[in-house]
Amino acid sequence: MNAPDPVADVDVLVTRARAAQADFEANGSQELYDRAASAAAWAIMEPGRNRALAELAVETTGLGNVPDKITKNHRKTLGLMRDIKGVQTFGIISDNQATGITEIARPIGVIGAVVPSTNPGATPANNIINALKCGNAIVLSPSPKGVPTCEMLLDYIYAEFDKSGINRDLVLMVPAPGSKEKTQRLLEITDLVVVTGSQNNVRRAYTCGTPAVAVGAGNVTVIVDETADLAKAAEKIRASKTFDNATSCSSENAVVVVDAIFEAFMAEVAKTGGAHVTDEAAIVAKLWPDGHLNREVIARDAPEMIAALGLEGSVPEGTEYLAVETSGIGPDHPLSGEKLSRVLALYRARDFDDALAITRRIQLHQGAGHSVGLHSTGKDRAVTLANAIPTCRVIVNQAHCFATGGAFNNGMPFSLSMGCGSWGGNSIDDNLHWKHFLQTTKIVREIPPIEPSVEDIFTDYWDQAGK
Repeated sequence: MNAPDPVADVDVLVTRARAAQADFEANGSQELYDRAASAAAWAIMEPGRNRALAELAVETTGLGNVPDKITKNHRKTLGLMRDIKGVQTFGIISDNQATGITEIARPIGVIGAVVPSTNPGATPANNIINALKCGNAIVLSPSPKGVPTCEMLLDYIYAEFDKSGINRDLVLMVPAPGSKEKTQRLLEITDLVVVTGSQNNVRRAYTCGTPAVAVGAGNVTVIVDETADLAKAAEKIRASKTFDNATSCSSENAVVVVDAIFEAFMAEVAKTGGAHVTDEAAIVAKLWPDGHLNREVIARDAPEMIAALGLEGSVPEGTEYLAVETSGIGPDHPLSGEKLSRVLALYRARDFDDALAITRRIQLHQGAGHSVGLHSTGKDRAVTLANAIPTCRVIVNQAHCFATGGAFNNGMPFSLSMGCGSWGGNSIDDNLHWKHFLQTTKIVREIPPIEPSVEDIFTDYWDQAGK
C-alpha cells in the first residue's frame, strides 16, 4: 500500500480555489469585488469577533497581548479599507488618448500566502482583503501556532460570505497539521506567492519558481539627536516598543542617542517606564541562554519579561521596557539584532555623524532595507539619513511600529508586510498593498509618430563632450 501523499490536499485546495476564482472573474464587477473585500474586513473588525480572535491568538501563540491585538486587528483593517475605498480594480482603469493605451485590470489568479504567528489574524485578513479586492482567490498557509486563529478567521469570513452568496472557496487554508512539504507545494502551484515571516520562508518563496512578493527582516534602529523634543521622543519610543509586546517587525530594536543629550533623554525614558540597564552580559546570558531567544521573554508582558531576565527588584516599579546599554554590533553581539521582546539596545554616539555610522553598521548586520527612525527637528537630517543608510523608509518623529505599516496621520499604505528592496533581498521596496495583487492588460493603438531627430537628443551632450 502506498503511503498517503502529504501534499495531495494542497493540490485539491488549489484546484477548488482556481474554479472559484474563474467564476469570480467571469461574473465579476467592481461591486462584487468590493463586497467580498468588505465581507472579509467585517469578519475581523466586528467587535465581538475581533476580541475572540485576539484572545485565541494570544492563548495559542503565547505572543503579544489581547488589548493591543484588538487594536491592531481594528486599525490595520480599517486603514486598509480606507486605502482601497473607491479604488478601481475591475474593468478599464486607464484610457490615455495621448499614448493610445487602454489598461484593463486583471486578477492574478490564486494567491498563496504564508503568514506568521506574530499576527495570525491581522496579516491573513490583510492579504485576503487585498486579494479579493482585485478579483483573486487565496490559499493561506499559517504557521503551526497560528492555525487556530486562522481557522476561526475563515469561519467568520464564511459567515459573512454566506450573507451575500459569495463562494467560500475563494478563501481557503492548508489543513492542519502544517508542514514544510505542504507549504512548498503551495508555493509551487499558485500564481503569486506572498510571504511574511521567517527568512527561511522568504528564501523558499524567491526560489520556488512562482512569482513572489516576500518581505525582509526588521531590526529597526532609531536615532535621537540633540535637536529632538526629548519628552515626545521618549513617549513615542515607549508606545511603539511596548505595543503588542514588540511582536511587530517595525518595533524599535536599537536607539542611538547623541552624547550631548544622552543624560537628559534617559531621564525622559525613565519617566515613561524605560529602565536603563548597564549589565549587558547578564541580559545576553538570560535572553539567549542556549544561543536562541528565550521563549519566556519573547513577546511577553513586562512583569513576565522582568522575571525571566532575573531583574525583579533590580529595576524600578512600573518598568515597561529595558534599554540595555551596549556598543557591540554584529554576530558576536546579539543585542544588535532583532529581539522580539521589550528589550531595546541602547547606543551612545559622539554626534549625529557618529550616530549615522552606528545605525548603518546595525542595518548592514541585520534589517537592511526595512526602516530606520529619526527624532529630530533638524531641517535636512532626514534626507542625510536617507542617503546614508540602506533603508526603504525613514520614519521621522513618529512612534515607529505605528507609522511604518501605515497610519492615519501619514501617507504610507496600511500593511503588515514591508518590502525591503534589494538591500533586504526583496522584489518590492514599498508596503505590500492592493497594487501587488493586480495585473493589467494593455490595449495599444496607433498614434501620430513622435520621433525626434538625432540633434534633438544629443546636442547638449555634444556641446559638453564633443561629437
